[in-house]
Amino acid sequence: MKDEIVIAEALNGQVRIHAARTTAMVKEAAEVHHCWPTSAAALGRTMTVTALMASDLKDPEEHVVVTIDGKGPAGKISVQADGAGNVRGMIGNPEVYLSRADGHLDVGKAVGIDGTLSVSRDMGLKEPFTGVVALQTGEIGDDFAYYLVRSEQTPSVVAVGVLVGTDTKVKTAGGMIIQLLPDASEETIEAVEQVTKTMKPMTEYMDEGIEVEDLIRLLFPDAAILEHKPVQWHCGCSKEYYGELLLTLHEKDLKDMMEEDHGAEITCSYCEKQYHYSEEELKQLLEKKQCGKSAA
Repeated sequence: MKDEIVIAEALNGQVRIHAARTTAMVKEAAEVHHCWPTSAAALGRTMTVTALMASDLKDPEEHVVVTIDGKGPAGKISVQADGAGNVRGMIGNPEVYLSRADGHLDVGKAVGIDGTLSVSRDMGLKEPFTGVVALQTGEIGDDFAYYLVRSEQTPSVVAVGVLVGTDTKVKTAGGMIIQLLPDASEETIEAVEQVTKTMKPMTEYMDEGIEVEDLIRLLFPDAAILEHKPVQWHCGCSKEYYGELLLTLHEKDLKDMMEEDHGAEITCSYCEKQYHYSEEELKQLLEKKQCGKSAA
């Protein structure tokens, strides 16, 4: 089944729902970073919710950037998602495998709670909107729900899950954000509370193979489907991009790379692709930098 995000409204337009299957995306992220099970779950959950939040963006160039740093053994998690459904992410320590007494992965312990969740929304304005909240549980879903109500004043239910099989590989992944709109009545609030009480974990729905649209209708029979959107792992880095970053270095640093290392190699933190710059290419970058200074 393909990955996708489905956006819907329900309960007389008083509830907004963003739901997604993200299995292929999370699998690729886990493989790229060689993640152990708990790290895969932590990164996958963060990528899934970030993708759901970015699905509101109208412009493919706009994006949401999330950083979670709970000082736990998994380290810092960084994720970027844009309006076209492209998502990339990285985790400080991909080699974490912690489980609870009930056998479930202990994502909260891996992430930790001695830190913050930061969300930056770049929506084409002069400055991106950035909100920061203290981590509550480290389980990701609860932390995003807390962020949405505290920083964006949007009461929300955030359900997200990554199922890792006995072979330690990602089996399924998905998530859902249920948001109460400003005009929501008490009756609607009670109806949403009832839905959340009876919902199964997202991993169970994904493992059953239910389509995302059908899942929304299962929980909200009156749902009106507004949009289907793609979601996929995509880094978008390039040699040209990192060449521009090299131009921001001091001339001395570029000269040292040429004279001492006879070149440079950069590894993308998101996708782990490597880009090599020969001594001649560094010389060209240095000349470009010097020309820029002269023109200024």
